[in-house]
Amino acid sequence: MAEKSWSLGRALRGMFVKPTIDETTWEDLETALITADFGPDISERVVEELREKVDRFRTTDPKDLHRMLRETLEEHFAKFDTTLKLTERPAVVLVVGVNGVGKTTTIGKFTKFLRGYQRSVVVGAADTFRAAAVDQLATWAQRGGAAIVRPQQEGQDPASVAFQTIEFAKNQGIEIAIIDTAGRLHTKGGLMDELSKIRRVIEKQAPISEVLLVLDATTGQNGVMQAEAFLEHAGVTGLVLTKLDGSAKGGFVLAVQERTGIPVKLLGQGEGIDDLTGFTPHVFVQSLVG
Repeated sequence: MAEKSWSLGRALRGMFVKPTIDETTWEDLETALITADFGPDISERVVEELREKVDRFRTTDPKDLHRMLRETLEEHFAKFDTTLKLTERPAVVLVVGVNGVGKTTTIGKFTKFLRGYQRSVVVGAADTFRAAAVDQLATWAQRGGAAIVRPQQEGQDPASVAFQTIEFAKNQGIEIAIIDTAGRLHTKGGLMDELSKIRRVIEKQAPISEVLLVLDATTGQNGVMQAEAFLEHAGVTGLVLTKLDGSAKGGFVLAVQERTGIPVKLLGQGEGIDDLTGFTPHVFVQSLVG
């Protein structure tokens, strides 16, 4: 029988059934948090906060520690406003991220997520440099129940596709317009110029409600480092974490928020069209630590 993958919840259960809190409890807890991708600095800080609380309340009961851990993690996650701002009409969402992070599939899932709230959606295929990318995006948009605006010819200026998408949304009374963008980072200057141009063109027609940066949770801190160009230049308002399939990666959510100062707004936790959810600190901590 295959061995179950490591999870923070299972690691903690073993820790909190002991009769009392001792020094090995603290060591095991810090190790478990680091293994769950919180990173050494945050793990150490959380353990220190918990030590202080345990001392203050003079408890030696591991069940109290478990409850305090939940509360402490929720406090950390709750520092960030994870609400999607989509009140404008049309609400324009720019989606950015390096190639290979799951940007196209995320847009399809986001479309399905919004359709679940009875919002009408159009997707603009402004990554015009790869015909295959446009076709793939069209497939996912269709699966999600969205209209799509394609380039009218190969290699069309991405900003003009964005312009046509907003125009389409206004003419058709569509509530939300999602604009896909290219993910090349090897020409950082060119990419940022292109994003700036897309923003300028869109903002002449409508305000941009959200700029969502898609990050692959499995790349850990490297994902944040790769995306620094977007964080600096694209006016990112929220993060979307993809490939967050195992709870072992859950700590990365807090690590990336604290590192960037930008809230995680959506989580992709599987391959299916329905596997994208909004981020709620209480629900997420419950799933993480039990």
